[in-house]
Amino acid sequence: MIDICVYGGTPAGCVAAMTAHQEGASVILIEPGRWLGGMLSAGIKPAQDCPVPAAVGGLTRDVVFGFGDNPYDVMRAFHDWIAKAGIEVIFERRVRSVTREGNRITDLHLETSSPDQWGVPLPAAESVPDGEVRARVFIDASYEGDLMAKAGVPYRTGRESRDAFGEEVAGVCPVTNWTPIDPYVVPGDSTSGLLPLVERDHGLPVGAADDYTQAYNYRFYVTTDAERRAELTAPDDYSPDDYELVRRYVEHLDLEGLRGIFPGWLNSGEYNYQRASLVTNAPLGVSREYQDGDWDDRSRIWRHHLDYLRGLHHFLSTDPAVPAEFRAETAAYGLDASVFPDTDGWPPQLYVRVSRRLEGRYTITHADVINQTDPTDSIGLALFGVDIYPVRRIPHRNASGQLGVATEGDMFIGGHLGTGRPYPVPYRAITPKQEDCGNLLVPVCLSATHVGYAATRMEPVFCVLAESAAVAAVQSLRSQIDVQEVDGAELQQRTVERGQVIRAGCTA
Repeated sequence: MIDICVYGGTPAGCVAAMTAHQEGASVILIEPGRWLGGMLSAGIKPAQDCPVPAAVGGLTRDVVFGFGDNPYDVMRAFHDWIAKAGIEVIFERRVRSVTREGNRITDLHLETSSPDQWGVPLPAAESVPDGEVRARVFIDASYEGDLMAKAGVPYRTGRESRDAFGEEVAGVCPVTNWTPIDPYVVPGDSTSGLLPLVERDHGLPVGAADDYTQAYNYRFYVTTDAERRAELTAPDDYSPDDYELVRRYVEHLDLEGLRGIFPGWLNSGEYNYQRASLVTNAPLGVSREYQDGDWDDRSRIWRHHLDYLRGLHHFLSTDPAVPAEFRAETAAYGLDASVFPDTDGWPPQLYVRVSRRLEGRYTITHADVINQTDPTDSIGLALFGVDIYPVRRIPHRNASGQLGVATEGDMFIGGHLGTGRPYPVPYRAITPKQEDCGNLLVPVCLSATHVGYAATRMEPVFCVLAESAAVAAVQSLRSQIDVQEVDGAELQQRTVERGQVIRAGCTA
């Protein structure tokens, strides 16, 4: 029997496994894919979302931030770090089911999960049972919270209403990027149906709850260098009619606006979702199905993101409605295979910004983000503004009654600095209620509202929380108690001894 099982080879999962190892526990790390490092191996730089460096300590500051900026170098650094410590990793396996005794998990039953050549996960229909792991304490460090869910621990998805937690910015939002484009297949004829890439408005008022969540996308690199260029080919089922919205949108844009569609926003060397564009390099509306979906759903949605980008590139490279200068510019681009050589230039991880969220003993809300709370059981600091990408694209009439197409859900409150003062994340936010599970910690899909999670969801924060989670896991083992019963003062003392920063007060 292993002391601690860490599920998910994300940066947080790697930090949790290393911390447990350093604290003297036996540990095993399970990763459904072939690669360690999650989004830090798929485009995001280790310190990219850390606007207040003084708020970060421990292994995140001392090790992970030193892994470099090239995603492939970061990936290899994670692999080498874990391998040199002798930590066992089970690759290409994911949780299929969980065995519990009372309020404790005892066994994880695994299934095959080998990704394809471009990193798309194996569909559930093609997976077979393969192995199991017994452990005393479990840490779910996955982006999807699958271990948490399979264990029957309550969680949330979607957007809460304004009233649910008293968050004035929660729920359905005012529209953005409104553009006077007729949304119907036959302009002016609502019976002809909505254009592809536009969905029916559910009609709920601003501030209402719904089941949507913010957009996912790839953080990808492009190049025109023939030695590094991997061709972007059109998907087999490509139809230019699927991009009719783009054709109509092109009429409203100059060259720079066209670049907002593809490649998108040049973030930090890699391309990201351009939130100021009605249409950009990722689809909208499908992340809602991913959150609580099975791996048939998720594999399909993952591939949809990939095929959408391929089709968009092909449309903008070939369609006569697109200015010739931009067609030529776009056609010259391919994926940079030197950055992601294992997957023909495709990042090996889709940017799953949010999926399930633990319904734990403390729920992080907007009040925490804007420094209106002061929990005493801090295990690390979060340090970003509320960062939510659009959730859907809908027909919408403006204040004058003119029909057009708009996005909804986008907000960036406080920018990357937020309030300029980091806020504490309590231990209670990564632990379930004791009756729900006594030997599980959840540092990634932690307990937060949609708005609260949107500020907390940065990779450095996940890593910090994972280090503290592993310390707590070891302390619960040694004391033979549930994770909820760990002595808060002892936990904080040990995390500080390891170099963690857990007290608010540092500013940008």
